Amino acid sequence: MAKAKAKAKKADKSNLSFRDRYTKKHVKRFIVLLGIYLVLFDLAFVFLYPFITMIIDACKSEADLVNRTVKWIPSGIEWSNFKVAFEGLNYGKYIWNSLFVTVVATIGHTLICAFIGYGFARYKFPGKGIMFAGVILSMLVPTQVLIFPQYMTWSSLKVLNTFVPLLVPCFFGFGLRGGFYIFLFRQFFLGLPWEMEEAARIDGCGFFRTFVQIMLPMARSSLLVCAVLAVVWHWNDYFEPSLYLNMSPNLSMLPTKLPDMYAALGQLSSEAENLPDIGADVIVNQAICMASTFLVILPLLVIYMFVQKQFMEGVERSGLTGM
Repeated sequence: MAKAKAKAKKADKSNLSFRDRYTKKHVKRFIVLLGIYLVLFDLAFVFLYPFITMIIDACKSEADLVNRTVKWIPSGIEWSNFKVAFEGLNYGKYIWNSLFVTVVATIGHTLICAFIGYGFARYKFPGKGIMFAGVILSMLVPTQVLIFPQYMTWSSLKVLNTFVPLLVPCFFGFGLRGGFYIFLFRQFFLGLPWEMEEAARIDGCGFFRTFVQIMLPMARSSLLVCAVLAVVWHWNDYFEPSLYLNMSPNLSMLPTKLPDMYAALGQLSSEAENLPDIGADVIVNQAICMASTFLVILPLLVIYMFVQKQFMEGVERSGLTGM
């Protein structure tokens, strides 16, 4: 009986006119959703436009670069641009420097800042408010303001032109955006229930064991967010490596080699001062420079492809959206 009524109701609905089935309410909802999607599409295009332009220009030939009719679709993919960019950057050599600094600095920032953030969130000690105010201040003060005293400190310790100025601060909660990571972990640990630590204390766990075995596994989402952000910022950092490693070309990182490619723009590769021998008849053009930029950020794109879902979930759980 119920099935017969449902069929009859469906038949009556199908016989209704388009105007009866789609009322003004449905039309208004459709217009609102259409407007929202158009705004989101426009915003996405604004952020993606530089990447789209970079990839398209990297695939262009010299003829496409000077042809005004070729804007979005090149006549063909010029794979030689990536080969020349790979050799011009000395990619196989300098990528290991970038990987070493990025991995070590990320490990230091992730573990140490989690430990410091846990202390700020769950314990009371003298001077806690002043110390946390210092953490917030480190987020507000630009790196360029503090770089001179830092440079003089590392110079007096005679560790310039080494990786020490880039890595050691990360293991003390400072370094590149260390204050932000501490703030991130503090906000996350503040939202956890106290019963977990009380149960651990009853079971005989001390401070360090409670943090490592109980609290740290619960902070996996924040650890992932911190690790991804640290990888991106350390990999793309140009200012500090160019300052601390300017007298050690063998220790250069990939982003610091990009200016050499752009400085050689419009020249024969043999005339460029800081480029290796990539062929005397090769002219460094815009396509080669864009291919160089793409190769520099390629490892970050690959990493983000694998951790995109977990990263977005971690952002939602770690409290970043409430900042």
